[in-house]
Amino acid sequence: MHRLRFVAFLAAAAVVACVPQEMRPTSVGPTDAALDGLKRQYGGLAESGEPVFEVDTSRSIVIIEVRRAGTLANLGHDHVVASHDLRGYIAPREGRADVYMAVAELSVDDPALRKAAGFETEPSAADIAGTRSNMLTRVLHADEHPFVVARVTGLHAETTPRSVTLTLNGVSRVHDVQAAIAVTDREVRVKGSTEILQTEFGIRPFSILGGALQVADALTVRFDILARRH
Repeated sequence: MHRLRFVAFLAAAAVVACVPQEMRPTSVGPTDAALDGLKRQYGGLAESGEPVFEVDTSRSIVIIEVRRAGTLANLGHDHVVASHDLRGYIAPREGRADVYMAVAELSVDDPALRKAAGFETEPSAADIAGTRSNMLTRVLHADEHPFVVARVTGLHAETTPRSVTLTLNGVSRVHDVQAAIAVTDREVRVKGSTEILQTEFGIRPFSILGGALQVADALTVRFDILARRH
């Protein structure tokens, strides 16, 4: 089996080298300046007396499950991508939240997260490094679109699902997200999940051998966000 995986990896590398450049999104994703603007906006709300909560990076996580597909899927691996560096703000009375994560800080295949996801294969260190490199350069284009941003309006505890505008790879799409929100005087916790399609965001899922070995278009996104009073 290990030899088969190695052969599949070599085949994949050869095919990728010959794949023509994909059509790139023409829109531009969030920049550092735009995110600084968010900080000023929420700071202004706090100064006016509105309760504003800032994401606690150490207590928040976003997990993305990337699954294999195709008739030769057994030669590949499922992957877990995660953000341990989520940042942003929530203003419950305004019904608003903006959170973002730096693409360059995303981790790939943390063993504990793979176990929690029920993934049974064990990618090698080389597999993981290759997956992360392709993710940053070929998939998410981190040099041009360094942040993934989620914006929520109409954020109220009694409303579900919630409408979220997700900006990924320079493309924005609105999604309904199942999430539970709990608000106290000192903390806000938001926990839930959704499913997105890579193709909705101008991403062509990796595929070789006529689709016999590929990455599934659908990604499962889970999140657990804790924000503390600003």
